Amino acid sequence: MTSIVKPRIDKHLPRNALGLTVRDYEGVMSTLCAGCGHDSITAAFVQAFHQLDLEPHRAAKVSGIGCSSKTTAYFLGQSHGINSVHGRMPSVASGAAAVNPELYYIGVSGDGDSLSIGLGQFAHAIRRNVNMLYVIENNGVYGLTKGQFSASADIGTRAKKGEVNEMSPIDPVMMGLTLGASFVARSFSGDKKQLVPLIKAGLMHRGFALIDVISPCVTFNDHAGSTKSYAHTYKYYHPVVHADFVPEETEVTADYDAGEAMPVKMHHGGTVMLRKTGRDYDPRDRDQAFELMRKMEGREILTGLLYLDESRADMAEMAKLPQTPLNALPHEALCPGSSRLAEIMKGYG
Repeated sequence: MTSIVKPRIDKHLPRNALGLTVRDYEGVMSTLCAGCGHDSITAAFVQAFHQLDLEPHRAAKVSGIGCSSKTTAYFLGQSHGINSVHGRMPSVASGAAAVNPELYYIGVSGDGDSLSIGLGQFAHAIRRNVNMLYVIENNGVYGLTKGQFSASADIGTRAKKGEVNEMSPIDPVMMGLTLGASFVARSFSGDKKQLVPLIKAGLMHRGFALIDVISPCVTFNDHAGSTKSYAHTYKYYHPVVHADFVPEETEVTADYDAGEAMPVKMHHGGTVMLRKTGRDYDPRDRDQAFELMRKMEGREILTGLLYLDESRADMAEMAKLPQTPLNALPHEALCPGSSRLAEIMKGYG
């Protein structure tokens, strides 16, 4: 099935500071199954970019292979994008971010693309703290190959045809916390009120921003016995920390009680307002985040901004890349010639 362009009817839609409506942030029509959670995530991307007043062409979308990786065509149609090799998206994103750090990099992946064939790539993108928003659309199955268990399937979960998974799952949130990701969140495709602010905060974060989104597969994993179904997620998901993103030019107004709101200034501008929801929890404490996730494993699906560290250097800073994007440097600077190479080699003599 081929995607087609959506008809433009936006005469009465509200416009942002750039004079653009949400329609200007959409892509082609989705060819995913009706009711797929991935389409709700696409809509959240559209809303987040529109609300941040970001120019669509300043985004670069990268993905691998799978149902989730198809979704980059469904939002920000005026942006550059690439479907890379299965599981190899982080390498493409790393190279692009090194060459032109002035774009907003969005990696969209699935639990198979990131946690199976791409596990090593995913781990090293976290280690390098690549300046990008990395969204895993997590449904626990391989949808394109007809519903086999993925690496994120929970022990005891039942497939549509009755098989029971016996293997331990890989939890991307626990993995992100373990490897030192500087922004770790989990959300649910059915909770756009939570997901949109998380996407906005992730886009403004300097470094690797991971959002694991439980996104039910309505065709292969939305039945009784599945722990990634709509019914199961609605029953067990629990918001731990609510996040609101406030742009720099917007007055900060909130109804948080004293001591409850935790403002965190973002490197790229704006402020994240964090609010605890019923737990003595500080998302700036990595050890506490890890311990709570471990304790609640198998009991509740903890969501929200689980961990945030704005002090970490990103890949460009650690690699001491120049302020001028590499794609804007003249040839003479990129290739100084054999004489300069000879001088460098003398230092190793």
